[in-house]
Amino acid sequence: MGHAEQLSTLEGRVNALFAESAQLKSSAAPLLAAPLARAATLMAAALRAGGKILACGNGGSAADAQHFAAELVNRFERERPPLAAIALTTDTSNLTSIANDYAYEQVFEKPLRALGRAGDVLLAISTSGNSASVLAAVRAAHEMGMATVALSGRGGGRLGALLGPQDVQVCVPHASTARIQEVHLLALHCLCDGIDFQLFGGQS
Repeated sequence: MGHAEQLSTLEGRVNALFAESAQLKSSAAPLLAAPLARAATLMAAALRAGGKILACGNGGSAADAQHFAAELVNRFERERPPLAAIALTTDTSNLTSIANDYAYEQVFEKPLRALGRAGDVLLAISTSGNSASVLAAVRAAHEMGMATVALSGRGGGRLGALLGPQDVQVCVPHASTARIQEVHLLALHCLCDGIDFQLFGGQS
């Protein structure tokens, strides 16, 4: 394959991925609008009452958890006071000591038990819905009186089955991890926008 032909092939692949992502977002919007509105309402109420949001996930979902926490603590699209959010993925000493001394499955559960309180909200992110460390955090959150907002895909997996009536599931209807993550990022921005709208009013 020549250089020009290879570039043309790669451009075609890029266009196809853009089209697939756009189509998924468009088709998912009617399914996810209601749970995202519920999740934003739940989170805003917790923040208004002096609570916080604790976020967790593995790999790309860890990056999403950190991205979301940064948008709340720093800012999203407007100037406003910082909001209380913690990504449970960022303390390497905690993560590595827990994984080494106990089990990786407990890397989010233990800091959640230390930092979380009844009335806080857990943001649990797992594209498969089957991440053992995320499931352990959800079980701990329920024991502590914390509601969970779960971002998942592929039918929700075991994470979806764990959720109760106080929780919210945002399940992306796709099997590709990359496509699910792309919608998760948009979902997180929807949550940021919804929280800001409820706490600080319409965008000026």
